[in-house]
Amino acid sequence: MSNVFFDFIEQKLPPIASAVASQRHIRAIRDGFVSALPFMIVGSFLLVFAFPPFSPESSFAFGQWWVKISQQYFQQIIAPFNVSMGIMSCYVTAGIAYNLAQSYKLDALQTAMLALMTFLLIAAPVEDGALNTTFLNGTGIFTAILIAIYVTELTRFLKIKKIGIKLPEQVPYKIRQSFDLLIPTFIIIITIYPLNLLLLNKLDMLLPEAIMAFFEPFVAASDTLPAILFATFLAHILWFAGIHGAAIVGGILAPFYLFNLGLNQDALAAGMTLPATFAEPFWSFFIVIGGSGATFAVVLLYLRSKSIYLRSIGKLSFIPAIFNINEPVIFGSPVVMNPILFIPFVGIPMMNASIAYLAASSGLIGKTISLVPWTAPAPIGASWSAGWQVSNGLLAILLILLDLILYYPFFKVFEKQLLIQEEQQ
Repeated sequence: MSNVFFDFIEQKLPPIASAVASQRHIRAIRDGFVSALPFMIVGSFLLVFAFPPFSPESSFAFGQWWVKISQQYFQQIIAPFNVSMGIMSCYVTAGIAYNLAQSYKLDALQTAMLALMTFLLIAAPVEDGALNTTFLNGTGIFTAILIAIYVTELTRFLKIKKIGIKLPEQVPYKIRQSFDLLIPTFIIIITIYPLNLLLLNKLDMLLPEAIMAFFEPFVAASDTLPAILFATFLAHILWFAGIHGAAIVGGILAPFYLFNLGLNQDALAAGMTLPATFAEPFWSFFIVIGGSGATFAVVLLYLRSKSIYLRSIGKLSFIPAIFNINEPVIFGSPVVMNPILFIPFVGIPMMNASIAYLAASSGLIGKTISLVPWTAPAPIGASWSAGWQVSNGLLAILLILLDLILYYPFFKVFEKQLLIQEEQQ
């Protein structure tokens, strides 16, 4: 029975996963989010300064000073957040359109600019002389994805059909290039914009609100323990087959991560209870400590191994594992297609997810308010992402210790196997 299962993983799963990973729209969405990441990380970092982890009644001198500074200069501190995380859907729109256009060999910059214009046209109507920014943050993330794809596909269709304004070769290239956008821009204005106005007139909602209403059940489902466990299981099954499961699953989850993060940031600004648990730092610093498979514990065990080979892999992998990079241990052990390590590699991250989810739901740890680089060491990243709550860092340490205990018996079986091989050499 186990042979049938492992044969399926080895033979059937990789082609499916590779097809998904190479699908141009999924790849463009993933790369679009990655291109917007620097703005979101810096913006999230500054949000922590605007909302210090101390109460106004704190007796701690440093805490009192921080609260005073944040209150006195709140607008100045929050300004970089407003133009980064606060309008992250704009960056995502341009990033996805740019990457998708590149895959079609279109003019990527022009397509990205057109997609951004389209997104602003329907998501940021002018009210009292100012742009409405309600849907420029995480709330508009699904609209951003759809608009980026629509604009790029429309531009590609018009190019294939040779529909456009053709200027003589004597006209400078940049001018001819700019005229290529005239027809797509006109078509977008007479299609998407009237639809937006119709929805506003008939249903009193903008197109982004309608799109959000459609995706709302999926967003709500993404923040449940069963959904988190399924995503964790799928990512690690793919990894076990030698495919970068975190990249594939993470690309699909990216819109949900950012939407949930946006919900928490909005709630924080309004002084309300944070509603969402499942954001990217939850995955990086609780579920996969040290990298996929929660392999930081494996590296620690390898460092004290009797096997010369495993001890060498442990030394090689230790520094990268601190920063959640685990390719050395994944492929050096190897963990890939290693039946001895299959159960803990898949099961321990699911256990970590369950414990962390229950801790967050019960209020024992804080929920994510800040996007942190995934390369931050787990206890630091877990605390940082929740506004420097110590309980988050302590839970990450506790999970590492628990992972050590659960990995240990499987490690000993693997070590014994390698010791026999080393003795025979």
